[in-house]
Amino acid sequence: MKLFFLLTFLLLSFNACSNKQNVNLNSNQTNKNIQIREQNNPTDEFADEFNEQQDIQTQDPLESYNRLVFSFNDKLYMNVLNPVSKAYSIVIPEFTRKGISNVFKNLFYPIRLSNNLLQGKFQNSYDETLRFLINTTIGLFGIMDPATSEFDIKEHNEDFGQTLGYWGVQSGPYIVLPLLGSSNLRDIFSIVPDIYVGATNNFGNLPYKIPETSYQSLFLYGTNIINKNSLNLGIYESIKKDSIDFYTFTKNFYENKRINDIKE
Repeated sequence: MKLFFLLTFLLLSFNACSNKQNVNLNSNQTNKNIQIREQNNPTDEFADEFNEQQDIQTQDPLESYNRLVFSFNDKLYMNVLNPVSKAYSIVIPEFTRKGISNVFKNLFYPIRLSNNLLQGKFQNSYDETLRFLINTTIGLFGIMDPATSEFDIKEHNEDFGQTLGYWGVQSGPYIVLPLLGSSNLRDIFSIVPDIYVGATNNFGNLPYKIPETSYQSLFLYGTNIINKNSLNLGIYESIKKDSIDFYTFTKNFYENKRINDIKE
């Protein structure tokens, strides 16, 4: 029954919506990256991630391993994910893809709520709950985002890695994970708690879980990744082309982003 609901829900989403170089790079390189973002006109969420980098010393004792996995992930992206995302973007209109993106954001509410609560950010927790209720009802199961557009209630993205960082846990060494990409020791330990409370997988016996099997979980995960990438086509290639050392740029970008996420 859940599978029927899931497939029906996604079909409704389609139909109703159819009508991220080194820290010592010079300022010219930084300006190039800014121009790239503007020329490709990515979604606001993706563009907001490209905040000005700080000078940090990222721990990377596993650099040889990391570069190997990074190269694997890069080839996988260029030869599999990117072509699939391009084909997907041709078949599915942009307005529909944005609606699907909104649906997934809405479904990630349990992760945001639990981590805001764990950090003692009770106003943020209230905002997240209000956003969820508004977008699920008025926004037609999250297809639209009236909580932002009509009520100006901001989203407060938090995950368990940010929660650990908030309470003083250091990031530890940088690690590149196969398929999943950039991470660090602290964030690796955050994967399981976030998956457990998440609604879009079948790990953990919680009543609001949507998928019943691992295959359904993978389907939702894959749909989210492809859909998100289809909304940001060209950004990855542009940054890669203009980076002196793409691995170093990605590493420092990730660590800076996580520092900024924790500070928010």
